[in-house]
Amino acid sequence: HRRFDYRPKTDPYCQARYTFCPTGSAIPVMKEEDVIEVYRLQAPVWEFKYGDLLGHLKIMHDAVGFKSSLTGKNYTMEWYELFQLGNCTFPHLRPGMDAPFWCNQGAACFYEGIDDAHWKANGTLILVTTISGTMFNEMAQWVKYDNDTGIYYETWTVQASPDKKSTVWFDSYECSKFILRTYQKLADLGAVFKKIQTNYTSIILFSGEPIYLGNETSIFGPQGNKTLAAAIRDFYSPFKPHQTVREFFVDLFKIIDRVFLNHQFYLFYNLEYWFLPMKSPYLKIIYEEVPLPVGSKASFGI
Repeated sequence: HRRFDYRPKTDPYCQARYTFCPTGSAIPVMKEEDVIEVYRLQAPVWEFKYGDLLGHLKIMHDAVGFKSSLTGKNYTMEWYELFQLGNCTFPHLRPGMDAPFWCNQGAACFYEGIDDAHWKANGTLILVTTISGTMFNEMAQWVKYDNDTGIYYETWTVQASPDKKSTVWFDSYECSKFILRTYQKLADLGAVFKKIQTNYTSIILFSGEPIYLGNETSIFGPQGNKTLAAAIRDFYSPFKPHQTVREFFVDLFKIIDRVFLNHQFYLFYNLEYWFLPMKSPYLKIIYEEVPLPVGSKASFGI
């Protein structure tokens, strides 16, 4: 996943149904001698609206919690879409604009408190490691860098086959990837993680070798490829980024139908378009184990 120099301003056309990070705050500076507990948090996506519905499909949202020993305060940190999932997955086709218009950014959100009931009810709230205040402050610097340079949400992982060792053409970039990067950063700073099983959701498309098509200008610009531009617009036309989750799933099934019948998918990744020659089983939602990391520095005692 490409890193960018800065985060672009959001276009006023892009409106979120639910405010991004409504109670967010700056990450506090911890006292160096503080001992901070780190918690793994996981619950079904959209649980606030649909309860455990998506938990049965193992479509989970991940976050990380912190508790300061010196102050007793709890904090939650997570990474999610600025304009909801539909907008990150499908573009808008706007009148008078040739190119599909993407409302797609993801970012970290940090706020005081851990909603114990939310994470425990249908999910996970479990201590994974303990760190020093110094390590927490170093992590906070890294979060700022990660947030400023990794700006686009990517729903799909694309790989050659369901085989464990199969080629990954494109990797997703979503909430769980941020949590895994955070854990790895803490491990590199010296955190020692407990030996517990940790699973994460991936939505995987299966495709032969992707074909590079170009960027917005080369396809939709004045010198662009009119036939290809029309094919991409046509592909995305059923998938309006509706605001309700139910409609999002209706769109998702329409896209799956096209993928299955026509063996084709147009992917927008790092501001470039790719054609995916789709193959069976086309799409899979998996919930698989990703072990907690092992660090590269001398360890800090738990």
